[in-house]
Amino acid sequence: MSGQNDAPAKLPAAFANLCGENIMSKNNKDIWFPAMKYGIGWGLPTTWQGWTVFLIYTVLVIIGALFIKRSPWLIIPFIIYVFVLTGILLFICWKKGEKPELRWGKKL
Repeated sequence: MSGQNDAPAKLPAAFANLCGENIMSKNNKDIWFPAMKYGIGWGLPTTWQGWTVFLIYTVLVIIGALFIKRSPWLIIPFIIYVFVLTGILLFICWKKGEKPELRWGKKL
């Protein structure tokens, strides 16, 4: 008996929240990306964390586009790059946004 706590190590709070580890309930403070009023998906971010993610995504896509301007033969890697970035963005929206469902205005 070494006297140390044998409990499993916990993830840092920011990473655990991002991965959905310790989210008890999704209230408005936890939602970075609200659901769209019409259609399926998420709208523009409502928190600074959401805007940071959105800005990083946009900057990375623009940086990738600048490489295409220099070397047009990199179009296929650029498309793959954008698909990967978009997948990461969608994963974050899924974890930190409202439940995606078909909406058409106010619920009846």
